[in-house]
Amino acid sequence: MSSARLEWAVAGSLAGWALARLTAADRFRPLEPVAVPLLALTPQATVAAVLATLLLRGKGPSATAALAGAALAAVVAPRAIPRRQPAADGPVLRVLTVNLLSGRAAGGSLVELVRSKGADVLFLQELTEDAVSRFKQAGLSELLPHEMTDIIGYRYRGSGIYARYPLHAGLTIGPSRVSQPTARLDLPSGRSVQLVCVHPRPPVPPWRGAAAPRWRSELAALPPPGELPVVLAGDYNATLDHAQFRRLLRLGHVDAASQVGHGLVPTWGPEPRGRPALLAFDHVLVDPRWAVAATSTHPLPGSDHRALYAEFRLPA
Repeated sequence: MSSARLEWAVAGSLAGWALARLTAADRFRPLEPVAVPLLALTPQATVAAVLATLLLRGKGPSATAALAGAALAAVVAPRAIPRRQPAADGPVLRVLTVNLLSGRAAGGSLVELVRSKGADVLFLQELTEDAVSRFKQAGLSELLPHEMTDIIGYRYRGSGIYARYPLHAGLTIGPSRVSQPTARLDLPSGRSVQLVCVHPRPPVPPWRGAAAPRWRSELAALPPPGELPVVLAGDYNATLDHAQFRRLLRLGHVDAASQVGHGLVPTWGPEPRGRPALLAFDHVLVDPRWAVAATSTHPLPGSDHRALYAEFRLPA
């Protein structure tokens, strides 16, 4: 292949990526199995388009890459811009969420993170019976004595919610092959908050025809904002470049990390041994009336996900 054809192939691929993202190609059922995994890499494609603009020698390929980069940047860059927060002078709520990689995350490190951040609520995905025991021995129950756990049995299907304050039966949501427990949290101020621990099955591999539709249906089962504020926290196996995730935001939720300009900070990497995270799969969605004060990510030994911390202030 000549250098000119190679340059046009690169530029055309980037232009196709931009078109797929702008048209939400993952909404279309025939394209969904391939489009959903690929669109998760849109931030990386944006960087590639900028580099291609600088490196491609042909005017046509370079201009095409520049247009693709501009289009992709328009949808990606706002996640790094802090938003003005609503006025709120009510109680503060601090939450942590982390996928434990089939219960392998280090118990002592998790408990120390809960202690250091002063977390009021902890959402755990891929929770196992062994992990429950290890966390209890490490002192988690002393910090967060109230719990709602659902250990289905298979290694990655359990989840749980731990809290500083009392928990009661929560919302009823649609069926899921992976546990997505709910609870109502009663705060000392007399306020109550609905909690949902989110963990839909991943939409991969693309050659399994049922994977992406199952992921879509489990995300679609998550509730909209209601009379009581709702916190949806966990491993969505989704980013803001997925149409199904953006549908949740259109229901009225806001993404906490994006509210403070951290929406591009990745939380998941392909393996747990210290390599850089690649994708922002973990999210905390909250009521738009809440003021998001801070979010941060924290590596946890033994897990391929980083713990995501978020702090909010509720309206008076």
